[in-house]
Amino acid sequence: MNTKAADGSGKEKKPYLHLFLLSIAAVVWGASFVSQSVGMDHVGPFTYNGVRMLMGGTVLLPVIPLLRKFGITQKTDMADILAMRSVDSIEDLPWYDRKPQLYGGIIAGVVLFFASSFQQYAIQYTTTGKAGFITSLYVVLVPVLGVLLGHKIKKADWLGVSLALAGLYLLSIKGVFNISRGDFFLVLCAIFYAVHIIVLNHYSPMVDGVILSSTQFFVVGLISLVPMFTMETPTWASLIAAGPPLLYSGVLSSGVGFTLQTIGLQKVPPTQASLITSQESTLSVVFGW
Repeated sequence: MNTKAADGSGKEKKPYLHLFLLSIAAVVWGASFVSQSVGMDHVGPFTYNGVRMLMGGTVLLPVIPLLRKFGITQKTDMADILAMRSVDSIEDLPWYDRKPQLYGGIIAGVVLFFASSFQQYAIQYTTTGKAGFITSLYVVLVPVLGVLLGHKIKKADWLGVSLALAGLYLLSIKGVFNISRGDFFLVLCAIFYAVHIIVLNHYSPMVDGVILSSTQFFVVGLISLVPMFTMETPTWASLIAAGPPLLYSGVLSSGVGFTLQTIGLQKVPPTQASLITSQESTLSVVFGW
């Protein structure tokens, strides 16, 4: 699935388009911290997540055939998947790779539910800049998980991770770093976002990225309905009041941001991708002013 040079030299082309898509995702997510904080003035965390994820999954449905028509996205057939995994038959694949479009969406959705729920709950108790910084700890966790899974991480990537983390701290945290009630949940959020990136990196080369995104959003939304109605008391009035931030988070942060991430991860290694998207932390401070 790697892009090769047109002259047949075998050298890989830089995936500039995919790097750009990841950068756009970082901008969208940076602004989303503000909308998430504002939305929490009107609804609970599970209500906010449930509605925005269902909204994100829904807005992608009409986009799927349009992108297929213009060849922007396409489904990888089983022969390509077998070649990618270096096996001869579908029986040789692990169960989670035999139906990658379905299983990928479900697994990514479950992981994203925990990541987004922890983040949304924690935002009630901290600043947007601090939330952005702690969430961006996934930039460290992604290569650590990669090593545990047998991935080779370049020394330059480790250096980039270290510099990014130091820079993000200086830009995001003002004064003394105090531990608040929500920080523990933000650390859990960072862990699950790191796992989410690894999951997307595994499945994105095998499936239509937009369908994968839409599926995971519906999974998150449906799971969120349970705590939404058992632990919170959403009303139409509160949902209408939270309408603008919900629209931003649902259409742009979820529908656009996560889809751009999924497509970007088709060509960009997870550690490098996390370095780019972690700039959402810096941008959350900018948008939070």
